[in-house]
Amino acid sequence: LEASFDTHVQHKSLFWLTSPLSSTKSNIGSKLWRYYDFGPKAVPPLICIPGIAGTADVYYKQIMSLSMKGYRVISIDVPQVWNHHEWIHSFEKFLDSMNIHHVHICGTSLGGFLAQIFAQYRPRRVKSLVLSNTFLETHKFAAAMPWSPLVSWTPSFLLKRYLLTGIRDGPHEPFIADSVDFVVGQVETLSREDLSSRLILNVNVASVGSLSLPDSFITIMDTNDYSAVPRQLKDQVNERYSSAKRAVLRTGGDFPFLSRPDEVNLTNCKTLAATLKASWSRTKTGSSPGFHTGW
Repeated sequence: LEASFDTHVQHKSLFWLTSPLSSTKSNIGSKLWRYYDFGPKAVPPLICIPGIAGTADVYYKQIMSLSMKGYRVISIDVPQVWNHHEWIHSFEKFLDSMNIHHVHICGTSLGGFLAQIFAQYRPRRVKSLVLSNTFLETHKFAAAMPWSPLVSWTPSFLLKRYLLTGIRDGPHEPFIADSVDFVVGQVETLSREDLSSRLILNVNVASVGSLSLPDSFITIMDTNDYSAVPRQLKDQVNERYSSAKRAVLRTGGDFPFLSRPDEVNLTNCKTLAATLKASWSRTKTGSSPGFHTGW
């Protein structure tokens, strides 16, 4: 494990070297938010929320592709919040500070869970969800981490090592290997507080309740080879949203937004286009005032 960890840390991926984007940092309320915001400001954005090991940088291929097609894309770091209700309030303040009323959310792993939690408690703000390799409840993660009460006192290098044990270590096809290397590099940029808060969000016992968002506005995009999220938990998501759209990627690993960007971008485009079409239809019939046009 130590040799693998050192190799990953020293390796600089081609993704990292070629990403031309620069991020924004803003203090909103008591939280520091780091994010990328590209595309026209007049339309509801697609907000990308990474998993426990990711940062705003991991969605740079979606930012570059979708913003050029006329979509607004905001990719965020999960801020240092310590429970799910704090996440809801902090994310809402973030949206308010940018004068954003309605959003589409694409979330992977922990990011997908946080997206669902926000959609549950702030249903009028969420127009659609794209959920990738995610879950409905955290009980399994809590049971697998009995030392979670000690997270806040655990040294940074041990937290990083723990996160990296959840990332499958080769052999991989080249694009998947590059995606793993890129994310491992991002883990190295995270502070101890960043790591602690994410781990706590991942193991605080909670589950997603009923969503008022219709299944037709939800897309489930899973990889069919492997991911750190157990198959049982991904199956629960599919069962809960039984009428949701499906986009199954034959391969892609934990980070398909990096390893399979064309397929992920196509799925996001289809989701956004379908939501826009439905919004027009609802506006014409005068129904469902909770959804507005704008895409």
